[in-house]
Amino acid sequence: MPSRRLATGLKPALLAFLLAASGALPATDAPQAKYPGYPSETPASFKPASGSFDYVERDVMIPMRDGVKLNTVILVPRGAKHAGIVLTRTPYDAHQLTHNAMSGHLEPLLQGYDNAADVIVEDGYIRVIQDIRGKYGSEGDYVMNRPVHGPLNPTPVDDATDTYDTIDWLVQHIPETNGRVATIGISYDGFEPLMSLVHPHPALKAAVPMNPMVDGWMGDDWFHHGAFREQNLSYIYEQEATRDNTAKWWTSFHDEYDLFMHYGSAGAMGEAYGMQQLGFWNKILAHPAYDAFWQQQAMDKLLAAQPLTVPVMLVHSLWDQEDIYGDLAVYRAIKPKDTTGSMVKLVMGPWHHGQEIEEGSSLGAVRFGSDTAKYFRQHILRPFLAQHLKDGAPKADLAPVTAFQTGTNQWQRLDRWPLSCDGNCPGKSRALYLQAGMRLGFDAPANGNAYDEYVSDPAHPVPFRARPIQPVGYDNGLTWSEWLVDDQREASGRTDVLSYETAPLDRPLTIAGVPEVHLVASTSGSDSDWVVKLIDVYPDQVAEQPAMGGYQLAVAMDIFRGRYRSGYDKPEAIAANQPLAYRFDLPAANHVFLPGHRIMVQVQSSWFPLYDRNPQTFVPNIFLASPADYVKATQRVYHAPDQASYIALPVVAH
Repeated sequence: MPSRRLATGLKPALLAFLLAASGALPATDAPQAKYPGYPSETPASFKPASGSFDYVERDVMIPMRDGVKLNTVILVPRGAKHAGIVLTRTPYDAHQLTHNAMSGHLEPLLQGYDNAADVIVEDGYIRVIQDIRGKYGSEGDYVMNRPVHGPLNPTPVDDATDTYDTIDWLVQHIPETNGRVATIGISYDGFEPLMSLVHPHPALKAAVPMNPMVDGWMGDDWFHHGAFREQNLSYIYEQEATRDNTAKWWTSFHDEYDLFMHYGSAGAMGEAYGMQQLGFWNKILAHPAYDAFWQQQAMDKLLAAQPLTVPVMLVHSLWDQEDIYGDLAVYRAIKPKDTTGSMVKLVMGPWHHGQEIEEGSSLGAVRFGSDTAKYFRQHILRPFLAQHLKDGAPKADLAPVTAFQTGTNQWQRLDRWPLSCDGNCPGKSRALYLQAGMRLGFDAPANGNAYDEYVSDPAHPVPFRARPIQPVGYDNGLTWSEWLVDDQREASGRTDVLSYETAPLDRPLTIAGVPEVHLVASTSGSDSDWVVKLIDVYPDQVAEQPAMGGYQLAVAMDIFRGRYRSGYDKPEAIAANQPLAYRFDLPAANHVFLPGHRIMVQVQSSWFPLYDRNPQTFVPNIFLASPADYVKATQRVYHAPDQASYIALPVVAH
């Protein structure tokens, strides 16, 4: 072998010839050697050996009437015959929702995110979960809460027709079924059972909407009485940016309070995140008031115009931090159609959003003495589904309303809701007045100062919970689901929050219905928000649970955007420094204020960053407010004899 120095000194042609001759390289005119690819060890199509599983999985693409196919996971209990079908339609990935564990048993597979997996599996139902149009494995275009065919949707397809077509396919192609179908779901998945009631398929025998999205402007996900829930920007971003939610919201802040303050208005923040590319975000920007866009897709209004032909169980959470408005609005809309008294069932539990399918013995620091969610699934949902899905099943022994009473921590069988109402109901509205000296009582104000005041500063808005404020979410130890039961002492110590309080009660006070806010207030600005909270203040010492000593538990609270005092579709400037009447409802409560407890009412003008800041200067569209629009305002809350502020409590007589 030539030395390195000798070889490098040779001419290239000669060097190539010598290497070829030695066999180190092929001659230039020799055929090139061919090396076949290394054989793959992964089969083109793998089929699990699932013969020992207690279920059979069928993944199918079900065609809709317009040719679009929807990805559907069907799980049939092995050996099933004449089984009912429980259907959930979802924008949250049907494959993930049906594969929460690697198991040959069906219940671990469904446990976690599924709706009442224990009841569904134990009673032998066929489980079907489908990606809605435009999400994950389904074809077609995605539209947030796709409206029904009509002015907002010129196409012939919507979630109602997709549900109809899906049910039609299922009862024809699943040989193990008896042809009976129930729809069930929570939140967005709860919106879908409501859509199944619009021109329902004959095989639909029951619908169970749990915590459904109903009216996004009035009091569910997007607005509450006109105030925008800007912490939901992350949901809109991830849900709309990609079909499979792979585009993730990002932040450079640990505290969401700092994050939203950094960007200013919700509109400016959306633009900084590129959300102008998202169709639904542009619709929100274009429709800040309660116009036809929101009214025509509100499900309670739509169902009020439909005949009621399918039994419905509406499931409501008393501390639903996301959709606390909608299911009771639907109940009010469809209950009058229930002429037999057997078509509509209402369940009210002491839960956060979706907790009815989880463990339900407590919520945050509040304990209920039993697993209320398990009770609901086993003793209320189970017999309801059995009656409508099983061949020859007995009629369920369920009251028209099954409600958990907080405070006493007991389930009630009720004939109607609310218990306190006009007419022959055993109760009445009772005014709880704001009084001078920061007192609260049932006597109308007589003497003393005419008002209390505070300064609302958009540069220092009141946080809706203790900082650092976490993002919206359920994973990694986040406590978003608990914020409605947070101790309100964090707010009561601020100078820009008014806190009115009763003396300790000497007897129980029971409310069952909607507390109504009647506020007389003024602002030095030309727009304002009003946040009102009804709070149960625990005794200073609670022997059985010391951590609850002095706890301020919100029973019902909400926000009202002042520009809508003359009508939700009629924003207008507020006359400065003039006492004006504001009236709005708080979420429904079924609660007993126990002896020794106090009742508190708090009033404030920001609830940040859950809701966007009101600039306190009237602008046509708050999403587009400039930094200069945000100004301090002096707020006055009146309690004079002729300008009384009060909460009308739905009191039930003992």
